[in-house]
Amino acid sequence: MGSVSLKIGDGTARFKRASFCSSAVNILMLFSVLTTNLFALYAFTSSPKDHQTHLFHNPHKNISLISEHVSLILREIAASQKKLAGMEKELSGYETMDISRPNIASELKLFLQHHQLPLGKDSRTGITEMVASVGHSCEKSADLLSQYMAYKVSGPCPGDWSLGQKLILRGCEPLPRRRCFAKSVQKVGLYRFPVSLWKPVSEKILTWSGLGCKNLECLNRKKLSRDCVGCFNITSGYETQRFVKARGKNDFIIDDVLALASGGIRIGFDIGGGSGTFAARMAERNVTVITNTLNVDAPFSEFIAARGLFPLYLSLDHRFPFYDNVFDLIHASSGLDGGDKPEKLEFLMFDIDRILRAGGLFWLDNFYCGDDEKKTALTRLIERFGYKKLKWVVGEKIDTAGSGKSEVYLSAVLQKPARV
Repeated sequence: MGSVSLKIGDGTARFKRASFCSSAVNILMLFSVLTTNLFALYAFTSSPKDHQTHLFHNPHKNISLISEHVSLILREIAASQKKLAGMEKELSGYETMDISRPNIASELKLFLQHHQLPLGKDSRTGITEMVASVGHSCEKSADLLSQYMAYKVSGPCPGDWSLGQKLILRGCEPLPRRRCFAKSVQKVGLYRFPVSLWKPVSEKILTWSGLGCKNLECLNRKKLSRDCVGCFNITSGYETQRFVKARGKNDFIIDDVLALASGGIRIGFDIGGGSGTFAARMAERNVTVITNTLNVDAPFSEFIAARGLFPLYLSLDHRFPFYDNVFDLIHASSGLDGGDKPEKLEFLMFDIDRILRAGGLFWLDNFYCGDDEKKTALTRLIERFGYKKLKWVVGEKIDTAGSGKSEVYLSAVLQKPARV
């Protein structure tokens, strides 16, 4: 069973495909109806001969018996329908949200409803109805999702972007569409590209609601991540030297990496790209880079966009929305870490491999290993893909913005092989 995507207007609608499973459910339902009717026929026509005369002479008792049979049949039908509905729900896979709950917002119910195609089954695609695209894990956060969908239709959207991000971080991705108008922020003081890459971004065009810091100075004093310490200062400090000047053996120069590529580098993808500095350096070299980010503790997406770069608001739990073998280069750092779940990193690595073309480069930049066991596990995982090691450096760095202790990092440039 599967689904297909169809572009309609400015969005994507998902459709349920007619399949063997749905045919099997229809056959079971038909069988249930037939058996129920046969049972009813048997119940009304069969009676012991020695009781026939008695029932004939006791019409009230006869009616009572018939009522009992009818009640029994109705209970059997209700039980069969409930069981079949459960089977169809299980077979369909996508329908996990119970919209019959009393606390579900009406807008959410409307969005999740199935809509039959007006002309019936499409002969080309096999789809029969339009189905809403909502993350499978949304069922676990139904109350928060209902709160997210509680708004005035055609009115202003609530200022609840942090609620939406909380749902995304809980695996509720993609979020349902809403019929309200997002708050407009006047983007004043923007510079033309490419001047915008290294010009200061006005704090007035950034959204600060739901964040601890309310200005860029506060953000630059914080260690937002291992890869973002003062990363919003793009006019002075280390951020202006990243990728063009090495501070240690784990820091690769961007021009040295590009020289390793076969067939040239045209488009790239930066995973967990902080404030967009990697994409800015690549833009200076006429390479288009999409930066994956969320607004965790900082307005990353708006800041990247203000620099004239492309932010992709997406968690790493979501399958990358790109076709296979399209990127020439993928850059990732410690944001790639799957925590204590090695299978999570494994799924992520396979998705990275899927979107990277044969001969393309995977740049693992200062990945925090933690300990030798984690470094060994990561090394074994990478070796499973058969990538050619163009650069491979394991070194130690002092955590100057944190504990002050020495930490182990891995930096590597790997080339994807051509597989038959």
